[in-house]
Amino acid sequence: MGIVALAFIVTLVIGLPIAFVLGFTGVLHALIIGDPNLLVMLPQRMFAAADNFSLMAIPLFVLAGELMGFGGITEKLADMTRSVIGHIRGGLAYATVVVGCFLGALLGSANAAAALLGDVMQPEMVKDGYDEVFSTCLTAATSILGPIIPPSMVFIVYGVAANLSIGELFFAGIIPGLLLAAAYFVIIWLTGRREKWHVRPRATLAEVGRSFLKAAPSLLVPVIILGGILGGITTPTESAAAASVVAVFLGTVVYKKLKLSHIPHILERTGVVSASIMIIVAMANILGWTLALDQVPQTIAQFMLSLTSNKYLLLLLINIFLLFVGMVMETVAAIIILVPVFLPIITAVGIDPLHFGLVVSFNLIVGLLTPPVGVALFTTSIVTKTPLQKLIKPIWIWVGAAVVVLMILTYVPGIVTFLPRLVFKH
Repeated sequence: MGIVALAFIVTLVIGLPIAFVLGFTGVLHALIIGDPNLLVMLPQRMFAAADNFSLMAIPLFVLAGELMGFGGITEKLADMTRSVIGHIRGGLAYATVVVGCFLGALLGSANAAAALLGDVMQPEMVKDGYDEVFSTCLTAATSILGPIIPPSMVFIVYGVAANLSIGELFFAGIIPGLLLAAAYFVIIWLTGRREKWHVRPRATLAEVGRSFLKAAPSLLVPVIILGGILGGITTPTESAAAASVVAVFLGTVVYKKLKLSHIPHILERTGVVSASIMIIVAMANILGWTLALDQVPQTIAQFMLSLTSNKYLLLLLINIFLLFVGMVMETVAAIIILVPVFLPIITAVGIDPLHFGLVVSFNLIVGLLTPPVGVALFTTSIVTKTPLQKLIKPIWIWVGAAVVVLMILTYVPGIVTFLPRLVFKH
């Protein structure tokens, strides 16, 4: 295992794409185990990992997000939010967080949210006199609401890895997402008082009404996604397909911004993003399978349980470990590799797998903000043209707020499980 761990670290450090890091170390581990039949079975394991109905929701949610971006749906939501709270000190900053919550309910992706917020909200904040670095860090931090507030591709992957209800995981993310947004509000309020930000004129009642009317059709999308799952009408995969159809209708008929010429580009982006996730899933399954054959998860579980059987201390150790992992590893890959390792541990000490799923996902999502593999931070830097080196120090206040929320969720599990238990009646 020492050789495999060293190979993993070296290939990761030299910049090999994470999918190939996982594939290479998985093949190396199979060779070290020494059974020649394992190599013959690797293609079958890769296909089996990707051949999962629940994973079909990923390309469909990506497609829905792209259609909504090009169709003007997110723009209308941003306009509505600005008209309602834009006149408060820091109103545009609050509006950015609120729009991020809406985008979470529409896109489910931090990268997509970072790109849209960086393109729509950050320039408006700079134009209104907000500091460029502050507005860019806020945009990056807000983007991680995307994978927490349902629908979430991260929850889909965890649900598949842990054999849990994806619908329950979706509902488990609602309150934590709103708590994180509230933590961001506190930072905005404190910064606004210190910086004495400019206040925009209050929108008239007529302007607010018009913005609500224009944005109202956009709210159909989260209603269809969550309503379909809640009502037992659709699976998450089917709700993603329905959301894509609604997004096409709104973009072409209602808002008239989605053009036929946009479709090839939308499909190309959807294919690239979806394929990159599926390759990671397939490659990670090789390593996960060889680790399972070598009984590595059981060994790690026994080691951690030998340190302590106190579930609160175990959760603290796991949190520290996952926060570090999130800094250096892609979220989907980390979930696929680590969930089989941790499930025996948390089961042994009586931790609810649903609660643990939110803790794991939240941990790794925070890693989207932290160098060296802070994908959401990199995306925001590129979209807003703000140099990355200016963001590395100030982003930590936002990361700190997210970690505080994480600790609350870790030690007050009812916050996570309340809605799923209420909705699904068990």
